[in-house]
Amino acid sequence: MMDIHVEGDEFAEDHVQKIKEKATRRRGRGFNQGNENVEPLEDKGGEYESIGEDTDEAGPKRSIEGWILFVTGIQEESTEDDVATPFGDFGTIKNIHLNIDRRTGYLKGYALIEYESFNEAKNALNAMNGKEINGQDISVGWAFVKGPLKERKGSHKRNDH
Repeated sequence: MMDIHVEGDEFAEDHVQKIKEKATRRRGRGFNQGNENVEPLEDKGGEYESIGEDTDEAGPKRSIEGWILFVTGIQEESTEDDVATPFGDFGTIKNIHLNIDRRTGYLKGYALIEYESFNEAKNALNAMNGKEINGQDISVGWAFVKGPLKERKGSHKRNDH
Protein backbone atom coordinates (compact mmCIF):
# COMPACT_ATOMS: atom_id res chain seq x y z
CA MET A 1 0.00 0.00 0.00
CA MET A 2 1.24 3.36 -0.90
CA ASP A 3 1.05 6.34 1.45
CA ILE A 4 0.28 9.54 -0.39
CA HIS A 5 0.89 12.72 1.49
CA VAL A 6 -0.80 15.84 0.14
CA GLU A 7 0.38 19.25 1.26
CA GLY A 8 -2.20 21.05 3.45
CA ASP A 9 -3.67 17.74 4.70
CA GLU A 10 -1.95 18.12 8.09
CA PHE A 11 -3.64 21.47 8.60
CA ALA A 12 -7.08 19.91 8.04
CA GLU A 13 -6.39 17.11 10.54
CA ASP A 14 -5.19 19.60 13.18
CA HIS A 15 -8.27 21.72 12.62
CA VAL A 16 -10.61 18.75 13.02
CA GLN A 17 -8.77 17.68 16.19
CA LYS A 18 -9.18 21.18 17.72
CA ILE A 19 -12.91 21.14 16.97
CA LYS A 20 -13.27 17.75 18.63
CA GLU A 21 -11.47 19.01 21.75
CA LYS A 22 -13.84 21.99 22.03
CA ALA A 23 -16.93 19.83 21.69
CA THR A 24 -18.44 18.76 25.00
CA ARG A 25 -20.54 15.70 25.66
CA ARG A 26 -23.98 16.47 27.02
CA ARG A 27 -26.21 14.06 28.87
CA GLY A 28 -29.59 14.23 30.54
CA ARG A 29 -32.31 16.83 30.44
CA GLY A 30 -31.55 20.46 29.84
CA PHE A 31 -27.76 20.11 29.63
CA ASN A 32 -27.45 22.32 32.72
CA GLN A 33 -25.00 20.30 34.74
CA GLY A 34 -22.50 23.12 35.08
CA ASN A 35 -24.87 26.09 34.91
CA GLU A 36 -24.97 28.17 38.08
CA ASN A 37 -28.25 29.94 37.21
CA VAL A 38 -30.35 26.79 37.52
CA GLU A 39 -31.92 26.15 40.91
CA PRO A 40 -31.48 22.62 42.19
CA LEU A 41 -34.68 20.63 42.57
CA GLU A 42 -34.08 20.12 46.29
CA ASP A 43 -34.32 23.88 46.94
CA LYS A 44 -37.94 24.08 45.76
CA GLY A 45 -39.22 21.92 48.60
CA GLY A 46 -42.02 20.34 46.56
CA GLU A 47 -44.15 23.50 46.41
CA TYR A 48 -46.78 23.65 43.68
CA GLU A 49 -49.14 26.30 42.41
CA SER A 50 -52.64 26.19 43.83
CA ILE A 51 -55.93 27.21 42.27
CA GLY A 52 -57.10 29.08 45.31
CA GLU A 53 -57.65 28.73 49.00
CA ASP A 54 -58.98 25.37 49.99
CA THR A 55 -60.72 24.96 53.30
CA ASP A 56 -61.25 21.69 55.09
CA GLU A 57 -65.03 22.07 55.00
CA ALA A 58 -67.01 19.18 53.61
CA GLY A 59 -69.20 19.94 50.61
CA PRO A 60 -69.10 20.70 46.92
CA LYS A 61 -65.89 21.98 45.37
CA ARG A 62 -65.40 24.07 42.29
CA SER A 63 -63.49 22.61 39.37
CA ILE A 64 -60.95 24.81 37.63
CA GLU A 65 -63.56 26.22 35.25
CA GLY A 66 -66.90 25.98 37.06
CA TRP A 67 -69.35 23.99 39.17
CA ILE A 68 -70.02 20.53 37.74
CA LEU A 69 -73.06 18.35 38.38
CA PHE A 70 -72.99 14.59 37.88
CA VAL A 71 -76.31 13.34 36.53
CA THR A 72 -77.02 9.58 36.53
CA GLY A 73 -79.94 7.45 35.42
CA ILE A 74 -80.29 9.09 32.02
CA GLN A 75 -82.24 6.99 29.53
CA GLU A 76 -79.88 5.58 26.88
CA GLU A 77 -81.79 6.99 23.90
CA SER A 78 -81.86 10.56 25.25
CA THR A 79 -80.24 13.35 23.28
CA GLU A 80 -78.12 16.24 24.45
CA ASP A 81 -81.12 18.56 24.03
CA ASP A 82 -83.28 16.26 26.19
CA VAL A 83 -80.82 16.78 29.04
CA ALA A 84 -79.74 20.38 28.38
CA THR A 85 -83.25 21.85 28.08
CA PRO A 86 -84.50 21.17 31.63
CA PHE A 87 -81.11 22.01 33.18
CA GLY A 88 -80.85 25.18 31.11
CA ASP A 89 -83.84 26.62 32.99
CA PHE A 90 -81.59 27.19 36.03
CA GLY A 91 -78.85 29.16 34.31
CA THR A 92 -76.41 29.16 31.46
CA ILE A 93 -74.85 25.77 30.90
CA LYS A 94 -71.17 26.34 30.28
CA ASN A 95 -70.46 22.77 29.16
CA ILE A 96 -72.35 19.49 28.92
CA HIS A 97 -70.78 16.10 28.35
CA LEU A 98 -72.69 12.88 27.63
CA ASN A 99 -70.61 9.73 27.14
CA ILE A 100 -71.69 7.47 24.31
CA ASP A 101 -71.00 3.75 24.14
CA ARG A 102 -68.99 3.14 20.96
CA ARG A 103 -70.38 -0.33 20.45
CA THR A 104 -74.08 0.51 20.73
CA GLY A 105 -74.10 4.22 19.92
CA TYR A 106 -76.34 4.93 22.93
CA LEU A 107 -75.63 7.01 26.01
CA LYS A 108 -73.88 5.32 28.90
CA GLY A 109 -76.46 6.71 31.31
CA TYR A 110 -74.71 9.68 32.87
CA ALA A 111 -73.85 13.28 32.07
CA LEU A 112 -71.59 16.04 33.38
CA ILE A 113 -73.17 19.49 33.36
CA GLU A 114 -71.09 22.56 34.15
CA TYR A 115 -72.38 25.91 35.38
CA GLU A 116 -70.38 29.10 35.87
CA SER A 117 -71.97 30.06 39.20
CA PHE A 118 -72.52 28.02 42.34
CA ASN A 119 -76.12 29.25 42.81
CA GLU A 120 -77.17 28.12 39.32
CA ALA A 121 -75.69 24.67 39.89
CA LYS A 122 -77.19 24.37 43.37
CA ASN A 123 -80.65 25.36 42.15
CA ALA A 124 -80.44 22.83 39.31
CA LEU A 125 -79.31 20.11 41.72
CA ASN A 126 -82.11 20.77 44.19
CA ALA A 127 -84.83 21.03 41.55
CA MET A 128 -83.79 18.21 39.20
CA ASN A 129 -82.70 15.50 41.65
CA GLY A 130 -85.28 12.72 41.44
CA LYS A 131 -87.08 14.23 38.42
CA GLU A 132 -87.88 12.35 35.25
CA ILE A 133 -86.26 12.76 31.83
CA ASN A 134 -87.63 10.63 28.95
CA GLY A 135 -89.55 8.39 31.34
CA GLN A 136 -86.63 7.60 33.63
CA ASP A 137 -85.85 9.05 37.08
CA ILE A 138 -82.47 10.79 37.33
CA SER A 139 -80.16 11.44 40.25
CA VAL A 140 -78.15 14.65 40.44
CA GLY A 141 -75.11 15.23 42.63
CA TRP A 142 -71.90 17.23 42.74
CA ALA A 143 -69.07 15.91 40.58
CA PHE A 144 -66.39 17.18 43.00
CA VAL A 145 -66.96 16.89 46.73
CA LYS A 146 -64.58 17.30 49.61
CA GLY A 147 -65.21 15.47 52.82
CA PRO A 148 -66.52 12.07 53.84
CA LEU A 149 -68.61 10.19 51.33
CA LYS A 150 -72.19 9.41 52.28
CA GLU A 151 -72.91 5.73 52.79
CA ARG A 152 -75.29 4.43 50.16
CA LYS A 153 -78.40 2.48 51.00
CA GLY A 154 -77.76 -1.23 50.83
CA SER A 155 -73.98 -0.93 50.92
CA HIS A 156 -72.28 -3.26 53.32
CA LYS A 157 -68.98 -2.71 55.04
CA ARG A 158 -66.61 -5.56 54.55
CA ASN A 159 -65.41 -7.19 57.76
CA ASP A 160 -62.18 -9.15 57.51
CA HIS A 161 -62.04 -11.41 60.56
